[in-house]
Amino acid sequence: MGVNETKEMILNNKTALGIEFGSTRIKAVLVDAENAPIASGSYDWENRLEDGIWTYHLEDIQAGLQGSYKALAEDVKEKYGVELTSVGALGVSAMMHGYMPFNKEGELLVPFRTWRNNITAQASEELMELFQYNIPQRWSIAHLYQAILNKEEHVKDIDFMCTLEAYVHWQLTGRRIQGIGDAAGMFPVDPETKDYNEEMVQKFDKLVEPYGFSWKLRDIMPEVKVAGEEAGILTEAGAKLLDPSGKLQAGIPMCPPEGDAGTGMVATNSVRQRTGNVSAGTSVFAMIVLEKELSRPYKEIDMVTTPAGDLVAMAHSNNCTSDLNAWVNVFKEFTEAMGMEVDMNKLFGTLYNKAMEGDADCGGLLSYCYFSGEHMTGFEEGRPLFVRSPESRFTLANFMRTNLYTCLGAMRVGLNLLLEKEQVKIDRLLGHGGLFKTKGVGQQILADAVNAPVSVMETAGEGGAWGIALLASYLINKEDGEELADYLDNKVFAGNEGSTLDPDPAGVEGFNVFMERYMKGLEIERSAVDSKIW
Repeated sequence: MGVNETKEMILNNKTALGIEFGSTRIKAVLVDAENAPIASGSYDWENRLEDGIWTYHLEDIQAGLQGSYKALAEDVKEKYGVELTSVGALGVSAMMHGYMPFNKEGELLVPFRTWRNNITAQASEELMELFQYNIPQRWSIAHLYQAILNKEEHVKDIDFMCTLEAYVHWQLTGRRIQGIGDAAGMFPVDPETKDYNEEMVQKFDKLVEPYGFSWKLRDIMPEVKVAGEEAGILTEAGAKLLDPSGKLQAGIPMCPPEGDAGTGMVATNSVRQRTGNVSAGTSVFAMIVLEKELSRPYKEIDMVTTPAGDLVAMAHSNNCTSDLNAWVNVFKEFTEAMGMEVDMNKLFGTLYNKAMEGDADCGGLLSYCYFSGEHMTGFEEGRPLFVRSPESRFTLANFMRTNLYTCLGAMRVGLNLLLEKEQVKIDRLLGHGGLFKTKGVGQQILADAVNAPVSVMETAGEGGAWGIALLASYLINKEDGEELADYLDNKVFAGNEGSTLDPDPAGVEGFNVFMERYMKGLEIERSAVDSKIW
């Protein structure tokens, strides 16, 4: 499509805008009437570890929201010569889970507790026993109940509890709404009713009744919406918050806010049963859309849903590329110390491709990329670790291959349960996120790790911001009765299958050998942590 045609779409509000708050970057993507990205903007940010809590400040959220939108508007002006004053629809996404409780005055009662915190073990265990359903530590309900168990003063004053994208949506629309995909990461949902599981809601209310709170659980939780349902409009106050310059107009329809898991499913066309995707960035998670419920709950497996409300099994690891990126930055410092200019894309590409020259089993090397706690393997705090024996083949290729393998190690622990114990079937697995930016490297390693073909689409780099833009587009462009899966197949991904890599037998065997070393090493590392050596 030419520049003039795209310009006309922008001027006639035939576009949709998605903004996603990732762990290290907030990205805005604008799509045209054919759902192709036509402009983008981003804003870098980073979480803080304060008083033992991983958090972002409200000021950080506002600055990032405005910064990413401003960069997008500037991109539109530069490419098409027009001011962005409105769009056809808008959506907001963010990292799933976490805990943001507010009082009646709209004040945040405690610092935002993100998904990265593993501080709710007691609550998680007790709720799992009560519900007979896995309640991961990062889920909002686990944070709430842990705060109750801790006798935290703020709990009695809660008027609204939400996740990050629901908070931003609330600020933009005045509506307390949550898309079902991340609502399922706050509290278990019923895939039949497309709402919170009422039996479990009643069990929780009865559990906390002796505390005498003035609220019931449904009083303080967001309303659940599925993809395609109306979720309010951008208010005057919301427009000024998003665009302080005053150019953006109010009245834009907004789709239900979704978590990054849901937008990842949309961005990879993985919302049908027997499809799955792996999102690999700061954290890594595999999501498989199920044909039926699992035979029993597993602590290692989250049960969430697609944005349309279909049941999904998620194997989620808190840690993926943070430690790997730290090692790459060491190489950056080295090259700068040698007086060489550093192109980070070239540096990443060179090191990633070098990994493919390494031994399939990494030459006996071992690494744990636990920058933060890792619930999948039972660690409350992060302790990145790289170890080798005198017999290990310590080369650059093996070093990089080890750092890439370990990015998928904890997730593989959970996937083994789905693929081996539950016999879950996968027809198609797609990868997206930073790990797949260097062509063919992360994709091949994932294929070897799961022993299944892995596809990566050309649009994979757009990630969840594109996914939430597609959900905004679906809101205003779907036909009567058109399901989300059909909309994606027919109007977004038609003819776009991407590239597919099959598992390499030597790589599969090598990854399995690495995982044997990984599992044995966990016992040693866990003993070291328990003994407070670390």
